[in-house]
Amino acid sequence: MSKTYPVQGAGLGLRRTFIGSLADDIPPPIDFMEVAPENWIDVGGKLGHQFHNISEKIPLVCHGLSLNIGGQAPLDEAFIHRVKQFLKTHNIRIYSEHLSYCADDGHLYDLMPIPFTEEAVHYVAKRIMRTQDIIGQRMAMENASYYAAVGQEMSEIEFINAVLDEADCLLHIDINNIYVNSINHCYEAEAFLKALPGERIAYGHIAGHYVEAEDLRVDTHGADVIDPVWQLLDVAYAHFGVFPTLLERDFNIPPLPTLLEEVETIQQYQARHESNDVAVKQQQQN
Repeated sequence: MSKTYPVQGAGLGLRRTFIGSLADDIPPPIDFMEVAPENWIDVGGKLGHQFHNISEKIPLVCHGLSLNIGGQAPLDEAFIHRVKQFLKTHNIRIYSEHLSYCADDGHLYDLMPIPFTEEAVHYVAKRIMRTQDIIGQRMAMENASYYAAVGQEMSEIEFINAVLDEADCLLHIDINNIYVNSINHCYEAEAFLKALPGERIAYGHIAGHYVEAEDLRVDTHGADVIDPVWQLLDVAYAHFGVFPTLLERDFNIPPLPTLLEEVETIQQYQARHESNDVAVKQQQQN
């Protein structure tokens, strides 16, 4: 039996810079869109009206920015209840967040790495389970990019898999983050990818990054996707099967038609693997 995902196909992050272009019609390459709830909760006026129209035309997913799942501060349960209502109001298919922390005494405006320790596994899993209890559904956690492994007692892949297992949550697989981390922390990207639990994948991200140095990549979401990242997505589809995949672009945002070209590239990879899967099944039946 094939796996059921919350959405299907190829997606694009919804940005205010081009929301007006989508108000009347969603271009065919876009099968679903992603929003950060923090950017849209309680937004009214013209923007709120445009957002509501889009939510009625195309499936939406949420990718949060401020849950602070690995932080020391208590969970902001009032905010989580607002997210729950937002998901319900706009029929949003799934809520995902970063496996990191983003606040201490105040917001840090960056995603900081959680120490890869057994204690952190239990702490983070407990907070994920509490969040899932409040929103009334499983959420997905994204493998995050990071630039220092403070207090590391286990590997990144061991940490991620332990959290997902203990919290019994889903995986938001970020292909670019795997590639970036593999360069910055000297591991083999394909081996890391294949060690993730494919049965937990909810959907994926692909994005561009900045080359600071030969051994340092910065996860900016501000450039085109490069060939090695596309190739890693190809490996992911071959290994796990095709899963919904969204193009992230957070700044240096080009005109919408340029973004749609990369969304179409996602679809091309998906179509090729789906065709291969059909051919293999037909051979097995003959």
